[in-house]
Amino acid sequence: MTTKTIAIVGAGLSGLVLARILQVHGIGSTIYELEASADARSQGGSLDIHDDSGQIALSEAGLLDEFLALTHPGGEAMRVIDKTGRVHIDEGDDGEGGRPEIDRADLRRLLVDSLEPATIQWGRKLVEAVPLGEGRHELRFADGSTARADLVVGADGAWSKVRPLVSPAKPAYTGITFVEFRLTDAPERHPREYATVGTGSLFAASDDKYIGGHGGDDIWLGVGDRLPENWIADSGIDWSDPVAVRAAVLERLSDWSPELQDLVRNSDDDIVPRAIYALPVGHSWAPVCGVTLAGDAAHVMSPFAGEGANLAMFDGATLALALLRHGDDLDAALAEYEPALFARGQESAEQSALGLDMIFSPNAPAELLDFFSGHAGPAGPAGPAGPAD
Repeated sequence: MTTKTIAIVGAGLSGLVLARILQVHGIGSTIYELEASADARSQGGSLDIHDDSGQIALSEAGLLDEFLALTHPGGEAMRVIDKTGRVHIDEGDDGEGGRPEIDRADLRRLLVDSLEPATIQWGRKLVEAVPLGEGRHELRFADGSTARADLVVGADGAWSKVRPLVSPAKPAYTGITFVEFRLTDAPERHPREYATVGTGSLFAASDDKYIGGHGGDDIWLGVGDRLPENWIADSGIDWSDPVAVRAAVLERLSDWSPELQDLVRNSDDDIVPRAIYALPVGHSWAPVCGVTLAGDAAHVMSPFAGEGANLAMFDGATLALALLRHGDDLDAALAEYEPALFARGQESAEQSALGLDMIFSPNAPAELLDFFSGHAGPAGPAGPAGPAD
């Protein structure tokens, strides 16, 4: 058992799982989170949690049963459609897929509520992390406060402030921009759209464009397109005006079927544009005493393998277990944790890049159909779901 002070930057899934498993074993840590509270912003849509990664992490955290009680019946169903509305694949959920779906907000709340109240310090925006020597670091926050730790874990997402301590790498634009939207209370308010999407994953792809995400009581989707990196700012669209946003998106889908266009036309007013960025495939770093990364800070990738949230939780779990095994020998713990982190991050990033190319293709959904024909169940590309951690 370590007696070292552990600072976790970021209250996303990786940081929360890490803190929870350490807490289960009697080890304290502090999470520094820039948001003011757990409810400061929408957490996005649904996540499929895999039995070979995310569920293992939740089991180590002692939360698997609580998680399963929150999952969605029918969430592992899948449909693949082209722009004409033709359904190429329509698979139901037989309950044996191993990847049950849960609302991202429910999962995060489960993890937040499992921690001792003082574990998360809300409203602490990290400005920089400064080495002090002998593996210790000082965290400097926007409010002028500071904190020191023997181990700093950067679980602070794609634009991590901790990452520069170990790596100069920065995420690069993937060429894809999403406009994300939802239809709440779909069975009652939007029965036709609910019938189009169903309870599970939707992949509607043609001509380098895509509508995808997840159905259920609340439908969370995104319209993806190959666009210039600065398109959101340069498009001239007033993003505060949902009517104007819908019109602009529908113009880009002018030859898509009416039932697919209606997913956009009848959506709620909270519409969010998001450019998709990724770190280089195979991102890694030489060991740095007293600091490491987890989740998107280590391996942010496009969402087209459905791995980000699961990797984030598995990172948190494997780091916690390494710390438990090696006690105060932090170097040994990181020497166990990081090589495995690099390997699984590279594999998933390669899958994500492949998924992107299958979905955003001039002859889509042909490659996607070929992919699924060789796989049992919807274990392939995923739609946008917000940041992994």
